[in-house]
Amino acid sequence: MMTVDNENAVTVKDLVKRFGDFIAVNRVSFEVARGEVFGFLGPNGAGKSTTIRMLCGLLLPTSGSGMVAGYDILTETEEIKSHIGYMSQKFSLYPNLTVRENIDFYSGIYRIPEAKKKARKEWVLEMGHLGEYQDSLTAILPVGLKQRLALGCAILHEPSILFLDEPTSGVDPINRRRFWDLIYDLSGKGVTVFVTTHYMDEAENCDRLGLIYRGELIASGPSDKLKSELMQEEVLEIHCDRPQDAMLEIEQQLGISDVSLFGNSLHLVADEDKAAAKDIAGFLQKQGHKVERVEKIAPSLEDVFVSLIQSRDRMEAPQVEVKR
Repeated sequence: MMTVDNENAVTVKDLVKRFGDFIAVNRVSFEVARGEVFGFLGPNGAGKSTTIRMLCGLLLPTSGSGMVAGYDILTETEEIKSHIGYMSQKFSLYPNLTVRENIDFYSGIYRIPEAKKKARKEWVLEMGHLGEYQDSLTAILPVGLKQRLALGCAILHEPSILFLDEPTSGVDPINRRRFWDLIYDLSGKGVTVFVTTHYMDEAENCDRLGLIYRGELIASGPSDKLKSELMQEEVLEIHCDRPQDAMLEIEQQLGISDVSLFGNSLHLVADEDKAAAKDIAGFLQKQGHKVERVEKIAPSLEDVFVSLIQSRDRMEAPQVEVKR
């Protein structure tokens, strides 16, 4: 059993989860400080949801150890559940209940004292701007309102740690921004927030990040540190006419695979073939493109993540998932 860590809300060491021959989470270790917003970033199928379910006491690890809110994830799962808030990607709401009825239901689940129920319900309605919808069926609410209702229900009991599993998936940009305002508000009040996401812009909002790929934690730290210390390759920004055509020509003829569209420009990552990258302006001009400029820029978080993934893929063959 791990020693209780008063500085960290979450401590995980060598966490493993297997499903038959498939390793969903492979020896993952990290810490989340009390009161911070920790982002768990990775593509779909990387192991984010499996990890979060183990931390919430919903899934037992195959091996490894961890503490959440001072409780052991192997032996004290029921205690963990009563001290955390959990919001799944599918919003665990009852569609055939009204907004008010959903709040009442979760008040009972979390055993909120009768004297506090009314105040907590009013807080959720105010926090989520749900007052005028309290008698509406949850099934007919727009996604942004369902999202805020799900968050309110997850924190009715005022937990010290909140787990959010891809909470903004399918939500429009305006409501995503509003949701993050709520996260900042909770964090400012001392709540630890653990959020999984595959959105790079959301990841930038976190105090620290863990990058997970194929079940392994491949990097962790503040986004600025990840960008300054982990990106060894040069990143070039190319401004030219017909950038999409230019991208295809670069991929097919120069053989540089790390090139992608960024708005009206291209980002190119130069690794082994730096000579080809340096002569990119000349190459494009020969192809009939008007090149405005080619300049070295600071890498984005997406550049770093793609570079780390490709480096990992070069090191080992892809793992084949066994159907269960």
